Amino acid sequence: MSEELVGNVLVGQSGGPTAVINASIEGVIAEALNHDCIEEIYGALNGVLGILNEDFIDLAAESQQTIRGLRSTPGAALGTCRYKLKKQADFERVLEVFKAHNIRYFFYAGGNDSQDTSHKIHLEAVKRGYDMRIIGVPKTIDNDLPHTDNCPGYGSVIKYNSATVMEVGFDVSSMATDDGSCCIIEVMGRSAGWIAAGTVLAKRGNPDNPPHIILLPEIPFEEEKFLAKVKETVDAHKYCIVVVGEGIKDTDGHEVGADKTRLDAFGHPVLAGAAEELKEIIQGKMNLKTRTVLLGYAQRAAAHFASLTDTTNGFACGEAAVRAAMDGQSGQMVKIVRTTAADGSVSWSTGLQPLGDIANVEHFIPKDWISDDGFMVNEKFVEYATPLIEGEVAIPTEHGLPKYVVLEKNKVEKKLAPRA
Repeated sequence: MSEELVGNVLVGQSGGPTAVINASIEGVIAEALNHDCIEEIYGALNGVLGILNEDFIDLAAESQQTIRGLRSTPGAALGTCRYKLKKQADFERVLEVFKAHNIRYFFYAGGNDSQDTSHKIHLEAVKRGYDMRIIGVPKTIDNDLPHTDNCPGYGSVIKYNSATVMEVGFDVSSMATDDGSCCIIEVMGRSAGWIAAGTVLAKRGNPDNPPHIILLPEIPFEEEKFLAKVKETVDAHKYCIVVVGEGIKDTDGHEVGADKTRLDAFGHPVLAGAAEELKEIIQGKMNLKTRTVLLGYAQRAAAHFASLTDTTNGFACGEAAVRAAMDGQSGQMVKIVRTTAADGSVSWSTGLQPLGDIANVEHFIPKDWISDDGFMVNEKFVEYATPLIEGEVAIPTEHGLPKYVVLEKNKVEKKLAPRA
C-alpha cells in the first residue's frame, strides 16, 4: 500500500453504453466507500463534458438500494458523451476543475478514445505536478481493446444477439418453401467483427443451424462470392440467415453501409445501411425474397438478458480500478485476465496495462480464428467466446417488466466560472 492520498473521487462514463457499464460504476463506488482517505465520491455527468462544465453529482448521497440496482440497469447512469479532448485549453480546464474540487482519483469507463483521454489527462497531471491517480475502466461492446481478454459489455451483447439469431432462425425456417428466402441481421462493429462473430454461438455446434454466413469488417466483401454462398445455402436449406457487421468494406476499402452525407462526432460516415445494401444486391441479382433486421441500440441495452459472467467482470473492473489507485498506480487501465484449468474450466481475474498501450489501438479477430472462405469463424473463436455468455443476471421486476434504477443526481456546487 502506497502513501495515502487524501481527496475526492470522480468517476465518468464515455462512448456507447453497454448492458454492464453501470456494474463497473457500482464497483468503483462500492470499493471507494471502503477507504477513509476518500472524502467524497462524485460522478461526472456526460463524461469529460461534465468535467469541462463542472457538472458533478454526489454519488455518496444516493441510496444503497439504487447503487446496488446499477448492476442490472442498462444505459449509462451518469450520462455519456463522444467528446474528445483536443485543445490545450480543454486539458487546462480539466486540471483547474480537478484542483477546485480536490479530485485526487479519476476513473473513466470507456473504449479506445476514452482510454486515450484518460492517458492524456494523466500526462497533463504529471506535467503540472498535480498529485492524482488516474485509472481507466474497460468498456465496449466492440471488444476491440488490446491487452485485455475481453471487454465488459461484449459477453452480454453476443449473448443477446445469439439468442436473437436463434429465434429469427426458427421463425424464418418455419416459413421456408421451395421459393427460398433470406434474412440479413445487422449488428454493430465498425472496424472489428467481434460482435458479428459472436453470433456463431447460435449454431450450438450444428453447422446447419443459423447463422449460415457471417460477414466481418476484417474480411473484404466480394459480391460474387457472397451471392454464390447465399445460393449454396438456400439450395441446401431453403433459407439463409446472414449476420453482417455494420462496418464491412468492399475490396477497395469502402464501407458498404456508409452514409457519406452524414458524419458522426469523430468525423466518420454514419453507418446503418449494410443490411439494406445486401438486400438490394440479393433481390436484384437472385430475385430472392429478402428481409432485414437491424438490432441497433437493442443489442447493447438488453440488460434483461445480460451475461452473469460479463456483469461480474464489469463490477470487478470497477473495484480493481480503485484498489490500483489505492496502491499508488496511475496511468493504467484495468484488464481482464482469463485462466483455463486442465479440465477446461475458466476463471477470471484482473490486471493492469499502461494506458499508453491501449489508447487508440484496435484489436481485431485473429486470422486463424476465421474460416478459410471468410464467411464464418471456427472452433478457436467458439472456445474463446463460449465462457463469456455463461450465467443469467437476476433482474427485479415490477408489473411484469424489469425494474431499473435512476440516480437522483444531487448536484455538487460549482466553484469556478463557466468555461469560455
